[in-house]
Amino acid sequence: MNVSRRLLFASACWEIARPRTALNAGHLLIRLTNPAIAFDLRSATDWLHCHNIARQALADVLGASRCTVVFAHQWHPIGAAIGEPEAESSTPTFHVFGRWDAEPVTPGEQLRLPVQRRVPAAADELKEYDGGLRSALRRLAVERPAEPVPPVDDTLPELTASAPKFKAGAHHTVLAPVLPPAPGDGLTPGHLLALAAAVDGLTARPGVTGLSCVVPEPGPGGQEVHAMGRSAGESLNPMQEFLDLPKVSQALL
Repeated sequence: MNVSRRLLFASACWEIARPRTALNAGHLLIRLTNPAIAFDLRSATDWLHCHNIARQALADVLGASRCTVVFAHQWHPIGAAIGEPEAESSTPTFHVFGRWDAEPVTPGEQLRLPVQRRVPAAADELKEYDGGLRSALRRLAVERPAEPVPPVDDTLPELTASAPKFKAGAHHTVLAPVLPPAPGDGLTPGHLLALAAAVDGLTARPGVTGLSCVVPEPGPGGQEVHAMGRSAGESLNPMQEFLDLPKVSQALL
């Protein structure tokens, strides 16, 4: 049974909410509050803030030790939507899946099914957890305030773009920010802007009209964004292929 989208926390540009169709208790949304807001340094800084406190809240309430992020760019799931969360609106939205060892159902198990066969998390269960998540998010927003918006810099951080060894469709690209080696130096708003520009550029390829993207928990090789090219006339669903790749284990999705 679907529930109404439940707001858990509102920030300057983004909100953290429970989706209408939550695939498990660790499924949250980071959603732009106003579609007219540009993705610039201010909104990128706020997105990082929301992502960081959402991860910590999922850890505090559910014991989630890792997270996977799924989002679409210029693409809306169609038909059975295998491999993709349901689209709730055209507003830019990122699906965050908190992962923990005792989770009764994984996001990958749900996403392998067509949308009409998925079994959403029970409304009573979500309501129980959402009170704790809302309290944790409010506390974390005070304890870990957003970083100041960095000054505008016309030079974006470096990224790498490569074809993976195991591909999901002909248009599967892996984007990876080049992070400094110093411990604790993670993603910055500049990295997010560079990734956004690269993602936008991938839609200009012939035969690609949009993208489905998966960002697994960073491994030893660092952060990776798997971007799969999509089109309405595609003969194979690359997201279904992605879930079947040897590299994509239950631990990732």
